[in-house]
Amino acid sequence: MTSTHLTRRAFAGAALTGATALTALAALPAHRALASPPSPPSLPPLDSAALRAAIGDLEHPPSTAAQLRVGGSAGHWYGASGVADIRTRRPVTGHDRIRIGSITKVLVATVVLQLVAEGRVALDTPVRRLLPGLLPARFSPVTVAHLLNHTSGLPDHVGIPEPATAEEVLRHRFDHWTPREWVATATHGPLKFPPGSRQEYRGINYVLAALVIDEVTGRPYGEAVAARILRPLGMAGTVVPGDDPRIHGPHVHGYLAMADGGLRDVTVYDQSAGRGEGDMISTTDDLDRMLTVLFSGDLLPQELQRLMFTLPPDEVRMLDGSPARYSTGLQQATVNGVTLWGKTGETYGYKNAVFSTRDQQRRFVLAYHPTTARDGAESQMTARVADLLTRAHTPAGRYT
Repeated sequence: MTSTHLTRRAFAGAALTGATALTALAALPAHRALASPPSPPSLPPLDSAALRAAIGDLEHPPSTAAQLRVGGSAGHWYGASGVADIRTRRPVTGHDRIRIGSITKVLVATVVLQLVAEGRVALDTPVRRLLPGLLPARFSPVTVAHLLNHTSGLPDHVGIPEPATAEEVLRHRFDHWTPREWVATATHGPLKFPPGSRQEYRGINYVLAALVIDEVTGRPYGEAVAARILRPLGMAGTVVPGDDPRIHGPHVHGYLAMADGGLRDVTVYDQSAGRGEGDMISTTDDLDRMLTVLFSGDLLPQELQRLMFTLPPDEVRMLDGSPARYSTGLQQATVNGVTLWGKTGETYGYKNAVFSTRDQQRRFVLAYHPTTARDGAESQMTARVADLLTRAHTPAGRYT
């Protein structure tokens, strides 16, 4: 997976694939729903004390802050722990801005599907036809649909920084890339597989999708997102930063632990390599509002919204042979028998998860701030929150 700015193969490790569905949600993978699934298990009542403890444990993983917003017809809850700024010790609030990483993709996919609904672009249109001169001729089979559900087969990046330590991350924090430069790093060599035949989660797909929005609308993708989603939904805390590396207004700082044990602030960071795939800034309140409206069907026609809840055919597998787990703009996960749809997102100092059952009985937005990123351990908080929100209880009140 490509990070919002630099690949993290050495520093963070690849997204882990666990044996259990819970581990799968925490590390990005998910499980395909059965063709005729059984009735979903009952959702547990919200346990405020357990939820408070889940986000209050800032040692597993080492983090500076966390907040959780639970919504849906099965109950509401909000809690926060830690501080937004270790220097001032200001507590976190639900109105603080955070970097949302790959959750950006949900909004980009929604705008592309809106353009499809308007007849301004088609899902089967070759990307080279929309963006002439950007991709080599051998990439001609790649369509808009392949970008949105990560079945394009685009090659790995070549010639980009791959930091192995937190110190190296800081040395590259102000590297700046134009979209054309970034795309060029993923055009060396042949396609990994025929488009549509396999699935591999890649940020470059959404960098290209944002460029499609630029081309079709005649303005930067962020302006289209603001006009079509942010302003109509009243998402005043959400911005597309463009070339601005800062977060303006009240926000939670992100930190990384250095080799000497000290924490360095990585809040100010050039996001140009993540344009369209991981550069947006938002709040937990705004993300909950976005998820609510999207799942309610108010942003897309029914036939296009259905694509966001449809995985590729059974024969389309991930590169490791596991079932495909990404739809158009979302990902699917099954935890304790409960199927969730949504998206995870991360960048240095920020980790997030926004998920909901399809019927919105249970919806949650989790945002926390790990200071390390190694071998999936930074996903522990996501795992325990997802478990608490989906694990059924026995009549005696004990977990099953």
